[in-house]
Amino acid sequence: MPAAPASPYTRQNPFPGKLVVNRTLCSEGSKKDTRHLEIDLTGWGLNYEVGDSMTLWPTNDPALVDEIIKTIGARGEEQVNGPKGPTTLRETLLRDCRITQTTPKFLKMIAARASAAPLLNDLLKPERKQDLDTYLWGMEVIDFLIEHPSIKWTPQELVETLAKLQPRLYSISSSLKAHPEEVHFTIDIVHYESRGRMRKGVCSTFLAERAEKVPVPVFPNTSKFRLPEDGNTPIIMVGPGTGIAPFRAYLQERKAVGAKGKNWLFFGSQHEHCNYFYKEELAELKRDGVLTRLDCAWSRDQADKSYVQHKMLNCAAEIWKWMDGEGAHFFVCGDARRMAKDVDAALRKIIQETGGKSEDVTNEYVEKLKSDKRYKRDVY
Repeated sequence: MPAAPASPYTRQNPFPGKLVVNRTLCSEGSKKDTRHLEIDLTGWGLNYEVGDSMTLWPTNDPALVDEIIKTIGARGEEQVNGPKGPTTLRETLLRDCRITQTTPKFLKMIAARASAAPLLNDLLKPERKQDLDTYLWGMEVIDFLIEHPSIKWTPQELVETLAKLQPRLYSISSSLKAHPEEVHFTIDIVHYESRGRMRKGVCSTFLAERAEKVPVPVFPNTSKFRLPEDGNTPIIMVGPGTGIAPFRAYLQERKAVGAKGKNWLFFGSQHEHCNYFYKEELAELKRDGVLTRLDCAWSRDQADKSYVQHKMLNCAAEIWKWMDGEGAHFFVCGDARRMAKDVDAALRKIIQETGGKSEDVTNEYVEKLKSDKRYKRDVY
């Protein structure tokens, strides 16, 4: 049989996917806006494995682009040399430049030219970096342009002070074996208010609000966050919030290939009634015997906050049995700042107390889990 032709798509020339499903995973009362998104990959000629992530290239909010153009007194049709070469001001602000976060070059230009910016001049000193970060929180390029109307920008000057718009990486929440020529995502849509303005996450709001009308450029990104090769190996998955994404893919994959290994999922979110993502799917996977055990933590449904690490500690003996007695692999996905650290501490406590080990032996045990690829984290 002749080999399949190589796909013409690369990271530099990503596949133009088509967004076909955009539905909320939250119901009334939710403080979050989490979406399930599906992109049609028909004809892409590429592949991905469960545990991989996908690179997406967003465009900026056209309304914000128009406001920036108007604020500097431009029309948008002016020719500029942008990060990707010659084009119009509007086109480069829409596709090529990061127009929300400021850059040191942009701030130095403001400080040098503004009729009154003593505070900013002071904050730009190297020893004031922490104070500068605090000052900049919730501030975007547009805020500085509005606050300093005395500065006259040429379109080229503005573009040269902005960073290049970067693609975003999202964990894949589907298996190609279950959904051929599709990729699914589980994404929190970022929007918040600061200084009287509504702010929007660049890629998440591109997907939620505008992607149905335009192609969504995508390209797979290979990860080491892989299922064990032996389908009989038990796995424990800890994925609160959007951290459930790769584990939804794992469960689909294990079901599709008929893997016999046990699967235990710890999921958590704020409220059971409005933040229980994929509730029906998970119930079906339990009924089918694919999902052996499911433990959920709802942090705001009682006076004492309950998180996934608390659920783990409540199941210490069973987790130790799976890990030490049955050789289970342990996976964590989600927030790196707090959740992943708390889950790591809970795992070490279980090994030390339930396994009856000293602190030093516990740390050696965890390092061995990592080197044996039995403890894997996909945190962000």
